[in-house]
Amino acid sequence: MAEGDGVIPAAILHRALAEPESMRNLSADAWNALIRVGRAERLLGTVAARAAAVWDALPQGARTCLAEERDLTRGDHLAARWEIDRAALALKNVGCPVILMKGSAYLHAGLPAAEGRRIGDLDILVPRAALPVVEAALIARGWMQAKENAYDDHYYRAWMHEIPPMVHTERGGVIDVHHTILPLTARLRPDADALIESRVAVADGLFVLGPAEMLLHSAAHVAYDGEFEGGNRNLWDIHCLATDFSRTPGFWDRLAETADRHQLRVPVSRALRLARRLYGTAVPEALAGRIDIVDRLALRKLYWRDRFGHQGAKLSDRLLYVRGHWLRMPPLMLARHLTRKAFTRKAQAQPV
Repeated sequence: MAEGDGVIPAAILHRALAEPESMRNLSADAWNALIRVGRAERLLGTVAARAAAVWDALPQGARTCLAEERDLTRGDHLAARWEIDRAALALKNVGCPVILMKGSAYLHAGLPAAEGRRIGDLDILVPRAALPVVEAALIARGWMQAKENAYDDHYYRAWMHEIPPMVHTERGGVIDVHHTILPLTARLRPDADALIESRVAVADGLFVLGPAEMLLHSAAHVAYDGEFEGGNRNLWDIHCLATDFSRTPGFWDRLAETADRHQLRVPVSRALRLARRLYGTAVPEALAGRIDIVDRLALRKLYWRDRFGHQGAKLSDRLLYVRGHWLRMPPLMLARHLTRKAFTRKAQAQPV
């Protein structure tokens, strides 16, 4: 039997990323599953980048699909570099550090995590006190608020870790301006000032978070602040960051200290455990810890795509959705918020 037959489709994706040599022996059915699941998880560009070492051994049809995705990723990176350039120009006189985060940070800093990665919105971190001047500077350069609903606008400004998303009126590019990494309603409170203090200068007067803080933010995003939506891609980020940064002596100790300082030891350990399970990330046992019930729910969701790329772990999805909201806000606020959103969706669905 050819490799990939009878294997969970997401597992084929995980192995292709972690061990590109495995792509040499995939059957036609396994290739179909890999391409569909990779596309659904927004990881097909990364598969294409990882396939470079075995490119000549791949079937022509697979090479065609991967080459198309590679071209799309290059377009993404060109667009992301332009948005970074425009934001740097708009914010050069705001008088505070402007810190790139997530995909834009990986790209601008030249990190391996950017290889083949699709990049969407531009995420930046600035001090909370600087939000008015930063927002005004962006508006002056053509960005506008994307949230027209008064409730959503208030919700973001009063309780979230960012102001409402801003979209450029001509280019359509979206920028998310953060002042910390978790909602203000969350039970855990990272030290935003310390995150900003960790910054490392890159090009164009911009910064990225320090190595430990960058991995910390990625871990908080996947393991605490969400329902593991897009988790396969986020955990590949974790794998790449951990593999890259751990080459520096003392990194793991620094990460543990940083996670404790920001009250994020549990999310960091969870993210590292899951990355190890999916991609074989080398992680110190003392930092990773043991698989628990939340990990099992997350793994069910992360693995549960059929060969067409469709998500099927509905029960796990619902439980993780409830967990994500429970972590983000107190029960009474959560009840009010979900009720308000439900009524809003119902009203929007009514025919005019």
